[in-house]
Amino acid sequence: MVSGLYAKWMYAWETALTTRDENRVERPLEWGFEHLADVGGLAAVAALERGEATSLAAMSALSDRLVREADSFFQYRTPVDFGLEERHPELFPTNVRPETLAEDREYRRRAEAGEMRRAPYLRFSSAVRTGYPENDVVNARWYEASARGAMDGKASPRQAMIVLPQWNADAVSHNALCDLFLRFGVSSLRLSKPYHDIRRPAELERSDYAVSANVGRTINAARQAVADIRSCCDWLESQGYEQIGVLGTSLGSCYSFLAAAMDPRLRVCAFNHVSMSFGDVVWEGQSTRHVQSALEHAGLSQGDAQRIFACISPSRYMDRYAATAKWCDRQTLVVHATYDLTFPLAGSLAVLRGMDEHGIAHMSKVLPCGHYTTGETPYKYIDGWYLGSFVWRAFRSLRRAVSA
Repeated sequence: MVSGLYAKWMYAWETALTTRDENRVERPLEWGFEHLADVGGLAAVAALERGEATSLAAMSALSDRLVREADSFFQYRTPVDFGLEERHPELFPTNVRPETLAEDREYRRRAEAGEMRRAPYLRFSSAVRTGYPENDVVNARWYEASARGAMDGKASPRQAMIVLPQWNADAVSHNALCDLFLRFGVSSLRLSKPYHDIRRPAELERSDYAVSANVGRTINAARQAVADIRSCCDWLESQGYEQIGVLGTSLGSCYSFLAAAMDPRLRVCAFNHVSMSFGDVVWEGQSTRHVQSALEHAGLSQGDAQRIFACISPSRYMDRYAATAKWCDRQTLVVHATYDLTFPLAGSLAVLRGMDEHGIAHMSKVLPCGHYTTGETPYKYIDGWYLGSFVWRAFRSLRRAVSA
């Protein structure tokens, strides 16, 4: 009885948090083949013009092809314009609640009054272009740890994490985790995902273009995020970092998984809220109800959503993740929430089954809350403990392996 009351209370709290923002916009379905022009989008359009397929069939076929040609789809070139700049941190809120807008004004006031320190940010041109100038310049706040001493006569390896917060995160989300990693001697790049905070086009209040009813743009955003993560690896290596990890939350965990599946340099991987199918999350999640509504109004089904978003779904790259994990002796953490209404529990459990079936060594942790309530007390501290202790132990293990 107690557990039933707790579940009812948690679901009600979670629903209240996912529905409090009133600036979610339902936009009509757009196939967005032009956003995938260089990876088969033009061929799909030509097939449509010849009457050989419907738009749904063409996008489904293209998505399936991109899975088969993943090396080409996720191919990128290392940027040549890496640079560090210093500026005052900004909030870049994604909601219009009075308390958030007041916090944003306070950030601006402190910066103008000289009460706020400037912070270093890594900036470079994304290897994947989107046609939105703000979005095509990557932004990552840089947290540099002090150099470590020697271990057993050997230089201690330099270690760093790449951190990706959730969808519609403001620009300070997850900064506390980066501060925590500094205590471990681990540097961090807190990466702004495509269409987020400083990369958000001026016409948007939220980071809508990262996940929307424009299918091609949503797919290309994931592709861009993977290229940006791998480009951050390139920069870290150029700075002498030998052991690199990635931590992603929610949408950030999807992007992080895809990047790790493609890149064995990511040896410490923490996935905070996970799901197997991008299409299932869009269709079933409370946070994407406006996207699901647009797809349904256009006559699409959940199965259609699964197919068109297959090329950015972790389920289709589990075998590649297993291969890279074995090659680099990777350590993996999966965190999910029992009462999650945004990444429903069934999808998270499917990830764990998939890892078991593919022989992927991993650690699993469960939060007794939901998706949004993870950011509330006391659950945010439980989640922080899971993530922080895992990263600390994983990098300690890697250091010891070098010194052995």
